[in-house]
Amino acid sequence: MKSGKVLGDFLNRSGFRKDDLNAVELDEFEKIQKDILDRIEYQRKHRIGVNRLKAHPVEVLTERPLNVLIASLPLAFLILVLGFFFLMTQYGLQILFTSTLFDDIFLLAILVGVVPLALLDFKESRRRKSIEQALPNFFRDVAGMNESGMTLPNAISIVAQGEYGTLTPYIKQLDNEMSWNVPFVDAMYRFGSRINTHLAERSVDLISKASKAGGNVSEVLRAAANDAYEFLALDTDRRNNMLIYVIIVIVSFLVFLFVIAVMTGTFLATMAEAGAAVAETGQGAGQFGGRIDLFFYNRLFSHAAMIQGFFSGLVAGQMGEGNAISGLKYSVIMVVIAWVAFRFFI
Repeated sequence: MKSGKVLGDFLNRSGFRKDDLNAVELDEFEKIQKDILDRIEYQRKHRIGVNRLKAHPVEVLTERPLNVLIASLPLAFLILVLGFFFLMTQYGLQILFTSTLFDDIFLLAILVGVVPLALLDFKESRRRKSIEQALPNFFRDVAGMNESGMTLPNAISIVAQGEYGTLTPYIKQLDNEMSWNVPFVDAMYRFGSRINTHLAERSVDLISKASKAGGNVSEVLRAAANDAYEFLALDTDRRNNMLIYVIIVIVSFLVFLFVIAVMTGTFLATMAEAGAAVAETGQGAGQFGGRIDLFFYNRLFSHAAMIQGFFSGLVAGQMGEGNAISGLKYSVIMVVIAWVAFRFFI
């Protein structure tokens, strides 16, 4: 009390009023508040767009398969430009017509741009398949425990201790949210958005709407589990039925490659030799194929084979898995087979 009175007397003698003190305190509060808002805005800017890419490049490029094109396409373009510049400076423009070096550089650029996307899409498809196979078992187990008298948070807590493969981390996160008293419907919507698959969103939407309507949660979970089982069964049947067409696409490419190999190795080669022999006599060279350029035709056929292999792979992916990007793995394999065949065997 005495120290407070002394401080008050000092402030009065110095002409400092209480209103001034409140103004100082208000200014300090505003500075603290502005500092907090600036930090929040700073963090927000670093969670979106280019700033997030600079802060977490690997995470951004791998969270969705198509994101990897942000890095792979510029790198592929750089390889193509540098390779073209090197060939022009070393050999001149005629190298484009007398050698396959530029074709090899162009193929390398395509592979650099496509292979990362094919690998990430293959990894994502395996993750999605693993989750969708475990999802019906998760719903069934939660429904069984809820029917035995457990509350939903307790049932999910016990289920989270089990092993559901790729789905396990998502179940643990759902358990954490419900342990913090997040409503069941909200937690399920977040659960589905994190998984980010068609079956998960479909099942979560069914469960959430039925729960809002006041239905028995256990019955709703069992209905969602049965629906997921049927969805997976139909998807498996479709894949099995379309597998034969994928095989046909691949075999057709191999037959095309074989026909080209036979044509270039026998027919064109024989015609070129016969034309050359006639040309030596100086009579009717053009009538017997003396002007056949085997290098030109081999290069032309190699381009045709690689183009067919690339787009046949996309068709196989669309037919077999319902997604053209999923066919990139077939495209890469068939393009490499065509390149090896023409560079070393044909």
